[in-house]
Amino acid sequence: MNTLFTPITAGQLRLQHRVVMAPTTRMRSENGGVPGQLMVEYYRQRTSPGGLLIAEATAISPHANAYADAPGIFNDAQQAGWKQVVDAVHKQGGQIVLQLWHPGRQSLPELSEGYQPVAPSALTARETYGVGKNADGIYEGKLFPEPRELQEEEIPQLIEAYRQAAIRAKSAGFDGVELHAANGYLPEQFLLDGSNKRQDSWGGSLANRARFLLEVVAALTEVHGPGRVGVRISPSGIYGDMHDSDPAATFSYLADKLNDMALAYLHIIEPRIVGPEDREGGHYEEPVASRHLREFYHGTLIAAGGFKPEAGEKMLEADEADLIAFGRLFTSNPDLPARIQHGYPLAHYQRDALFGGDAKGYTDFPAYAQ
Repeated sequence: MNTLFTPITAGQLRLQHRVVMAPTTRMRSENGGVPGQLMVEYYRQRTSPGGLLIAEATAISPHANAYADAPGIFNDAQQAGWKQVVDAVHKQGGQIVLQLWHPGRQSLPELSEGYQPVAPSALTARETYGVGKNADGIYEGKLFPEPRELQEEEIPQLIEAYRQAAIRAKSAGFDGVELHAANGYLPEQFLLDGSNKRQDSWGGSLANRARFLLEVVAALTEVHGPGRVGVRISPSGIYGDMHDSDPAATFSYLADKLNDMALAYLHIIEPRIVGPEDREGGHYEEPVASRHLREFYHGTLIAAGGFKPEAGEKMLEADEADLIAFGRLFTSNPDLPARIQHGYPLAHYQRDALFGGDAKGYTDFPAYAQ
């Protein structure tokens, strides 16, 4: 694993190794999206000197949330809770960026102060579920309702909400922010022609459809400065009922435009998460991966998508990516970089504890040395 443990600079982030903790929704916040001590301990455990952690999807608005007990970054209490997380990570010698999230049409009104979901077009994310709670406090999946099409004058207000969230993240001490533009959430809803049917300056042409994402990135960069903003995309993803008539052209265009944005990195979810049955059903017959977008984007690439350490190492050696993000392996191996580097056995994650709950399956995995 020699390549995984070589230093690299990603924008203004100077890292001692290339094992990144991917943003992983765990639904463990308290009191209305406030990170508590349980989350502080979770991130502290997974910090390594010179390593990068990408914090989980964090709501930028009280009017847009898809998962009960997901954290937010739109009020003082949430900002203070995240500051405790950041301080714990920095004390351990790590760096951490916050993933900023607006689910758009994938919002549940009961988690969003009763607000109807908004989207570029009034198209429902079919067969896609959020996670609410019933009267007994039990988590349960719920289908998303039909969204309301955004009025043109509302769109700059949403970009401003991202900017305000970035300001709060900076005040909390984060080393940067990542725009969640993957998994069928709001920026991707604008980008793909399967979810954006607008005929104004925010839809229609590829340039218009990419406009929202690019303007959000510009707003985040105004706050954090060059080299401290990342973007996560899922070029071959279908989650959230997402599709595009020409994904290769769409994401190649986006990757090229992002060269002008002085990013810290572009974070790509690899197409292995889309099964053969999906592609045979007409979804992205020719998947778009990091190795395809390397031709168009010339900055630092993070690849994610169910990697084993050996596969991640091979991808780095082939120069198809610069860093590898691990998600589920990090949930059960708090000392994952050390385990990979020294060849220690890896603990298997607990699927039934991934989303919601308490310390069980969250902070009770010991480091190998323990």
